[in-house]
Amino acid sequence: METEYGIIVRGAGEPNPIAASSALINAYVASLARRIDWDFQDESPARDARGFVRDVQLAPEVETHLVNAVLTNGARYYVDHAHPEYSGPECSTAREAVLYDKAGEAVLARSVAAAARLLGPGQQISVYKNNSDGKGNSYGAHENYLMDRAVPFTRVVRHAIPHFVTRQVYTGAGKVGTEAPGAEDVEFQITQRADFFEEEVGLETTLKRPIVNTRDEPHCDAQKYRRLHVILGDANLSEVADLLKVGTTALVLAMVEDNWFAAQGRDYTLARPVAAMRQVSNDLSLRQPLEMADGRAMTALEVQWEHFDLARKYADDLGLSPLGGEEAGREVLRLWEEVLSGLETDPMGMATRLDWVAKYRMVNGYRDRHGLRWRDPKLLAMDLQYHDVRPERSLYARCGMERLLGAEEVERAMTEPPTTTRAYFRGRCLQRWPQAIVAANWDSLVFDLGGDPLRRVPMMEPLRGTAAHVDELLARCSTPAELLEQLGA
Repeated sequence: METEYGIIVRGAGEPNPIAASSALINAYVASLARRIDWDFQDESPARDARGFVRDVQLAPEVETHLVNAVLTNGARYYVDHAHPEYSGPECSTAREAVLYDKAGEAVLARSVAAAARLLGPGQQISVYKNNSDGKGNSYGAHENYLMDRAVPFTRVVRHAIPHFVTRQVYTGAGKVGTEAPGAEDVEFQITQRADFFEEEVGLETTLKRPIVNTRDEPHCDAQKYRRLHVILGDANLSEVADLLKVGTTALVLAMVEDNWFAAQGRDYTLARPVAAMRQVSNDLSLRQPLEMADGRAMTALEVQWEHFDLARKYADDLGLSPLGGEEAGREVLRLWEEVLSGLETDPMGMATRLDWVAKYRMVNGYRDRHGLRWRDPKLLAMDLQYHDVRPERSLYARCGMERLLGAEEVERAMTEPPTTTRAYFRGRCLQRWPQAIVAANWDSLVFDLGGDPLRRVPMMEPLRGTAAHVDELLARCSTPAELLEQLGA
């Protein structure tokens, strides 16, 4: 999971978000034994999953000159355009992905505190886990899923779009007003991102954003795998919403891989997916029907119930190994059913589970008490303050939201890597031998042993380099030279 955070600099003459983001990250990594830079070799953001390479002038830009560090928990922490971005490490369960996403929030909060000690008098940096600045600009909260390369991409598109459009009913972070042209009458909507999507399928991530992104940059063995880069989701603070966002999508993609939709004779293709995204986001009643390609009409909740029923049958027949096993998968199914049932009977009853409901209840209550219009600046300020990463300033922190994770778990995940993916090997090497590692990326580490040439250690299999695979090896090695000798053997 990758999150671009909103950033505001107050008290400076001419605020520069790029410089502020750099200062923020540098303040945090200054406490590390050594800052390990990102290795940009093999970055290929112009490769398209539909089988061609776009002109690099039009492809997403790779900014090699900005701050770009690798953390001991296996994550990447860097400046992306004008935002600080935290990309969590590879995880093997939805719960683990949420854990490292929450660790990212804690890293940003710690960064704000560290940067505050370096700022001039009257200056302040504030950071928000949200998706819109209210001035027509949006920034992303991206998810990434490992998939079988052999699955036709057209099948992925066909079955992912209905889920992506309708999952908004529980993944939305809520938004006061709208930034979509011609929709000024919208008072409050479910998601922050729906206003900014214009295409069904495409490569871009900042202009003409597509529901299904076609970037084909697997960061692993490209002959075996693809990485589905999902860009349409909101940045969630709610742990329940975050887990459902990742867990339900992983289940749907597993069903796509196994051609489960066709096997069950199900097709939920929408007639107008882009328009449906905004329709779902603007429908707080959750009752407006969406036009299907075959002429039927279904609400977003009905489409989600259909997906849930398919997923439950899939789990009973084929198991839940794609979600990390039965226990992890059953937690996703349980929460999915409970949340859909709650939204069906009383959406406002989900105020301690879903971001958009919590925010709506809080903002609308304040509006009623003070007789304010929806576009009142006080309500817009509350919307933003919901997302402040500092617990003492966050309105989210005051909503009594259901927690799935313990504070100690999150604290540990700030520095310790997951044990069941290659992030473990990356993180452990960074902990033990930071002075010998000159660069790292998702699929390799680069060692410098002094007099010898630089040595690159490839990690092309995401599910190797786990604790089970390398703990014994690491225990045998007291130096990086011994590690490289053992790996070579």
